[in-house]
Amino acid sequence: MSVITLSQASTIVDAALKKGRDTNSQPLTVAVLDAGGHLVAFKREDRSGILRFDIAFGKAWGALGMGFGSRTLAGRAPKAAMFFTALAAVSEGRFIPVPGGVLIRDGQDKIIGAVGISGDVSDRDEECAVTGIQAAGLKADPGKSEGL
Repeated sequence: MSVITLSQASTIVDAALKKGRDTNSQPLTVAVLDAGGHLVAFKREDRSGILRFDIAFGKAWGALGMGFGSRTLAGRAPKAAMFFTALAAVSEGRFIPVPGGVLIRDGQDKIIGAVGISGDVSDRDEECAVTGIQAAGLKADPGKSEGL
């Protein structure tokens, strides 16, 4: 079974932050989780808001918990408000269903973790996550738009 390594997670974080600087993003916070939802790597840029870690972690954790990128979650949330309210309750608020939570897949297409980024608009957060995952030689799965 593949696992995300600290080296890969560090590459993801650093490449995502570089993409953020290259695109003049607001200060970003990046969290990389393993497939079990455990934090592997994390960085928060100077001037990134105090809630950004919780949001970044929640984007990644929610994607892992449901098995698809948070872009899919964002599209489904308006159609199933009661279900998503229940998810928020059972996850004790750790579930953030907006783009920026991207699953990490290995060469066999197995989920080995997720990246969550918060700090700019969700689309840019997601773009930075995808760039970071690809820089580590892994496959990014942000989910698909469903009615956004």
